[in-house]
Amino acid sequence: MAWHTWWLYVVTVFFISTSPGPNMLHVMSRSVTLGFGRAMLAMSGCFLAVLTLLTLSAAGLSAVLVAFPGVFLALKIVGAGYLLYLGYRSWRADTAPIDLAAADGPVQVPSPLHLFRTGFLIGISNPKALLFAGAFLPQFIDPAQPKVLQFAILVVTFGMIEVSSYLLYALGGRSMAGVLMREGPRRWFNRVTGAIFVAFGLAIVGSRG
Repeated sequence: MAWHTWWLYVVTVFFISTSPGPNMLHVMSRSVTLGFGRAMLAMSGCFLAVLTLLTLSAAGLSAVLVAFPGVFLALKIVGAGYLLYLGYRSWRADTAPIDLAAADGPVQVPSPLHLFRTGFLIGISNPKALLFAGAFLPQFIDPAQPKVLQFAILVVTFGMIEVSSYLLYALGGRSMAGVLMREGPRRWFNRVTGAIFVAFGLAIVGSRG
């Protein structure tokens, strides 16, 4: 793989990863409501989903999507439906934030497994991420050179940029937590978050790809 090809990949992935999307929005929302530490569990789930898609890409995912277009359509419908569901849940969420430090008694919070699983489902059900892994990533592979090493370089590069973006969104969400302890701002945050999830879901439904 040529250096200029790698740098082009880095720049492209940077803009893809740092732009607001379902994964980043979910990590930020978890950081606001549950704290930075628990947001890392959601981040781990999202990241494992991304790695899974990239691994499938290396195994020939793009060829499967070309041979069976119905598979991508089904994944697209499921992914859009899940984002719409998340939007509804966020819109209807309780406006009283979970304050673990100030709680007088035991506070019911999602289990680590639940946080991880939800993050994974959001990441794996995003058809745009599937399209990236299946159609975009293979374009940076030089067929004249060893493919395994090239895929490894691309996956590691993507992983470093993706994790850095997760951390930035989680820290940003934590910095807003003080403001969102009040009911009014929290209600607006829930509704804006829900509206964005719904917008992503509708965009997926309306896309032709």
